[in-house]
Amino acid sequence: MSKLAIIAADVIEVSPLVRGWKHSQTTAQRHTVEIFEKGNVVVGFAGMGPIAARIAADAVYKHCDGDVTAFFSVGFAGALSLKLRVGDVVEPKNIVCAADDTEIINSTGTGTLISAGAVAGVDAKATMAKRFGGDAVDMEAYSVADVARIYGIAFRAVKVISDEFDFPMPPMGRFIDDRGRFRRGSFIIYSAMRPWVWGNVLQLARSSSRAARVLCARLQQEMTASSREPSNQPTEVAG
Repeated sequence: MSKLAIIAADVIEVSPLVRGWKHSQTTAQRHTVEIFEKGNVVVGFAGMGPIAARIAADAVYKHCDGDVTAFFSVGFAGALSLKLRVGDVVEPKNIVCAADDTEIINSTGTGTLISAGAVAGVDAKATMAKRFGGDAVDMEAYSVADVARIYGIAFRAVKVISDEFDFPMPPMGRFIDDRGRFRRGSFIIYSAMRPWVWGNVLQLARSSSRAARVLCARLQQEMTASSREPSNQPTEVAG
């Protein structure tokens, strides 16, 4: 049975969807790839960032013995526009790699998603909005799209806004290890010792929870609606 491969960065993004699914693990390039399966859908993640995303996508493809109908890159994104609010879903047509300005273009979707190499705070968002004119920023979509392009498989990105353009993001990046895993325990200790960040941390937690519910409801619709079969093939254009 051909599989729909959904690639996320962290379980928090997909936990409402995969609860109760068959769970397994595999190891690839020193990364632990978590895999959840139900019917013809496989959800995989290996951590945050472009390297972990590429590893997860390739591992899931091999787990499915190459019988994959489409890749979805899903998860949280930061807004690069004041118009986007927490819980808004973004399905981009253009996905730009911030590191080298290369671009992957889908046949469907609207707007532009920038894939960066680090968690974007307010200043980084402003810089990317000015440089690229994008709508949102994530860390993984370009890598997953590139794996899909290499294997000649259809691709879509389905992202949900978890932090708005002017949200003062806590220093999340310092708590991501070299394998893309977020060290929650260390972040909790850091936050507990700094009362002035409590408000932002609580707001981010609420926003992330809401974003995950919206995203998983959307993915459930994608899984059950036969009229929404993914078919668009990505192509790369030099930036």
